[in-house]
Amino acid sequence: MVSRVIPVDEFDLVIFGGTGDLARRKILPGLFRRFLAGQMTEGSRIVGAARSDLDNAGYRQMIRDAIAEFGGAEKDDAGLDGFIDRLHYVAIDATGEGGWSALSDLVRKDVVKAFYFSVAPSLFGALAERLHTHGIADADSRIVVEKPFGRDLASAKALNDTLATHFSERQIYRIDHYLGKETVQNLMAVRFGNVLFEPLWNSHYVDHIQITVAETVGVGGRGTYYDTSGAMRDMVQNHLMQLLCLIAMEPPSVFGADEVRDEKLKVIRALQPVETHHIVRGQYDATDDAASYRTDVENPRSFTESFVAMKVNISNWRWADTPFYLRTGKKMKGRASEIAVVFKDLGHSIFEGDTARHRNILAIRLQPNEGMDLQVTIKEPGPGGMRLIDVPLDMTFADALGEDSEPATDAYERLIMDVIRGNQTLFMRGDEVEAAWAWTDPIIQGWEARNDVPKLYDQGSAGPEDAMMLMHRDSRRWRDIKS
Repeated sequence: MVSRVIPVDEFDLVIFGGTGDLARRKILPGLFRRFLAGQMTEGSRIVGAARSDLDNAGYRQMIRDAIAEFGGAEKDDAGLDGFIDRLHYVAIDATGEGGWSALSDLVRKDVVKAFYFSVAPSLFGALAERLHTHGIADADSRIVVEKPFGRDLASAKALNDTLATHFSERQIYRIDHYLGKETVQNLMAVRFGNVLFEPLWNSHYVDHIQITVAETVGVGGRGTYYDTSGAMRDMVQNHLMQLLCLIAMEPPSVFGADEVRDEKLKVIRALQPVETHHIVRGQYDATDDAASYRTDVENPRSFTESFVAMKVNISNWRWADTPFYLRTGKKMKGRASEIAVVFKDLGHSIFEGDTARHRNILAIRLQPNEGMDLQVTIKEPGPGGMRLIDVPLDMTFADALGEDSEPATDAYERLIMDVIRGNQTLFMRGDEVEAAWAWTDPIIQGWEARNDVPKLYDQGSAGPEDAMMLMHRDSRRWRDIKS
């Protein structure tokens, strides 16, 4: 089964920070795959803009090397040559005047214009101002901004105000790559496209929901940034919050950008404050052959968390008394991103003994193997009476739809194409970002006021023991993280 690819309108995409790590690893290799798929209309162009003193030839060689290193697609020399021919470069001073006239001359007026701010948030205002001063952007242009969208409510508001000086909300695309994952988008299809699930999607039938994003890596080369952020700011406030909203939101009236985001905002505003004993912070410890978090970030006194687990409740009719358990951490036993909807026990079972204790679980896997499975109870084959076992009804995309439909499309390339289409459904709105920070800030401020010290946990484990107790106190347990 081959996916149907619809070309987008002709565009000029300017990538500020076009020589940076994100551009070379994700953005440009992803655009190359879209080019090979036939989605980039003839005449569409990509412009790298950065401080580096390069010409077109030097930039094209840099991106050719990046695609070879980071795997843009299968080897296709003719296709790569065609893509590289679409690349241009302008050396630019984000806070000065150098290069802006050249960029103005290069960007066309009669095509879709998008500007990707793959730079530090401190440069957003300068870029926005100069795009307008030099007449490069207009009322139909779009800008893409990367997280972090502030580090607290005050800075998020200031950032939104800065962008709003020159761009309307309909022009701003706040990108969270988690929302571009195939399975994340399928959450809405599964919920709202199947009569099987939507009637059961509430506290009458759902016992609890688990959202896990576990990583086997440490902070890597992001130590300086991460130690001022931590798992709460880096993962919970955005990625896990978005997954929570998509799971918990009410059905929108139509599948439209503002309608979907209105419902997500309602979920955030309905989140109850998290009680102190319902949060566990952790920090990975040293092992015989691996350094501790504090060594990795070169801060021997760091109290920044590399792990967070929490119990969250939503104050609305649908989810009253159904808790959501969130956890995320680094240096854990396996790499997994999963949402598990754990349904309640039967009100009455006709089967006797331990065989009666079985539950239906809908597990939605975001990585490493995107797909879903529904755990159902059946009779174990063979003689010997009614012995019940749990088996998954598995829908791994590659198996169910064929290799050609495996969701190999990277989240970035999917989201960038949505920018060109003008579709904001999978991008966060300004009020949504601010509401998320308004809920997150008191948690972080509480830690700081109490001088809270994260619990140490073993690398390659499932996190601190206290995180296990968070569930055990409620007579529940975390699903196993596959190693």
